[in-house]
Amino acid sequence: MDIKTIKKMESTAIKSSKGTFLRLGIALIFLFVVMFYTYGTHGGVPNSTFLIIATLFGAYMAMNIGANDVANNVGPTVGSKALTMSGAIILAVIFEASGAIIAGGDVVKTIKKGIIDPALISDPQVFVWAMTAALLAAALWLNLATAFKAPVSTTHSIVGGVMGAGIAVAGFSIVAWGTMGKIAASWVISPLLGGIIAALFLYIIKKSIIFKEDKIAAAQKMVPILVAIMAWAFGTYLMLKGVKKLIKVDFLTASFVGVVIAVGVYFFVKHRISKNAHSLKNKRDDINSLFTIPLIFAAALLSFAHGANDVANAIGPLAGIYDATMHHAISAKTHIPLWIMLVGAIGIAVGLALYGPRLIRMVGSEITELDQIRAYSIAMAAAITVIIASQLGLPVSSTHIAVGGVFGVGFLREWLDGKDDSYMQKKELQLQKNQNLLKKHKEELAILQNKKDKKKKDYQKIAKLYESIDIEEDNLKKIKKQIKSKEKIKYVKREALQKIVAAWIITVPSAALLSAAIFFMIKGIMIP
Repeated sequence: MDIKTIKKMESTAIKSSKGTFLRLGIALIFLFVVMFYTYGTHGGVPNSTFLIIATLFGAYMAMNIGANDVANNVGPTVGSKALTMSGAIILAVIFEASGAIIAGGDVVKTIKKGIIDPALISDPQVFVWAMTAALLAAALWLNLATAFKAPVSTTHSIVGGVMGAGIAVAGFSIVAWGTMGKIAASWVISPLLGGIIAALFLYIIKKSIIFKEDKIAAAQKMVPILVAIMAWAFGTYLMLKGVKKLIKVDFLTASFVGVVIAVGVYFFVKHRISKNAHSLKNKRDDINSLFTIPLIFAAALLSFAHGANDVANAIGPLAGIYDATMHHAISAKTHIPLWIMLVGAIGIAVGLALYGPRLIRMVGSEITELDQIRAYSIAMAAAITVIIASQLGLPVSSTHIAVGGVFGVGFLREWLDGKDDSYMQKKELQLQKNQNLLKKHKEELAILQNKKDKKKKDYQKIAKLYESIDIEEDNLKKIKKQIKSKEKIKYVKREALQKIVAAWIITVPSAALLSAAIFFMIKGIMIP
């Protein structure tokens, strides 16, 4: 290794370290601002210490939600190159924060998902300890998952935290085990539904457009329909899940609004495609480009709905602690002060901006390769699965749905290639091409080696030929192995699948154990 290479590596390491410390510094500044604001406005309240600590933990939890969970909304859009990383972060920050503030709700359940019975906790101070432990445990687990690039459910994290603290306070009888059984079922339901729906939409697009001889004509017919379906799904989804603070509607009303939006979108998209059809080429890339703008809208709407719904994972327990501290009583539901809502909204935005890219890359490009058509299919799975599940009363996780959709489109591609009769012919042709190339390299090498009075460039060419021969021989071995075992190309990274599934399974129990341990630590400190 030469000096230049070492210096380059050192320079890269220094830049990385500077970026790490800068992000950490900004995060700490946000936490200190939250802490000092809470102290300044509520420092005179009796037992205000735990309110200040809990607010700090709530801000920390909100940052971890932004760092981990938001990747599911914008990851496929970035992976498909419909948006740049910077563009996606700006869009998500704006719409996540807007969703949290505008439609996050002015009343929140203090016990997330009703998984424990607050009536069994008689002492408000113990309740405060329990919710503080739940917040910190969920945030720590999310932080660990983000460090390992594992997209996990923030809802499951806070559910595990609340359950563990509740058991530590009052034993196993405090837990609503029926609710916990439904949550456990969602580990299977969410990714399966997301994967199936995403694969179904991708299959429809392939059959109705991509596999057609005249792709432009097929796109003029099908793309307006597909984008209109997306408009209906997101219109309905947003009415049901995103604007519930502003207006409460039933499914039929929400669906009707979605249909009205879809009709308008259909005619608009049909006109635009017909107008620009002459500039499109009969290639997949040009068909992909037709889904770019719908994907950007989908990322924005998903982010808005996510901010509206998941901000409660950070501020629900915090609002409960605030209520117990201010009124010395335990409530199942409580009104959220604006400043607490802002802590959650800004925290999500800060966490996303500072640490979101790590998980965005994971979801967008490190599980399977995505383009706009595949990303569209994943976005459709996210919206439609939530609509179906909410009407059937099934508990689902938006994280599991989105990641399940990513796996679904990857496995569909593998299945379609497995059915392709021309696969072996392609491999045989590839084998022949590599054999001819290897033979050519060896002939050139023999000529150069037999040449008298070799010059410097001849020796350089010989070295390159040796390198090329080694590469081609390795390629030949791989192709022969694929032909012999009829091994198909794997589009989904199995190690990513194993890591993510393992993280999903252990999220609730890990957060619960961590929460119980933190509760007993707090109790030991507070009770001499």
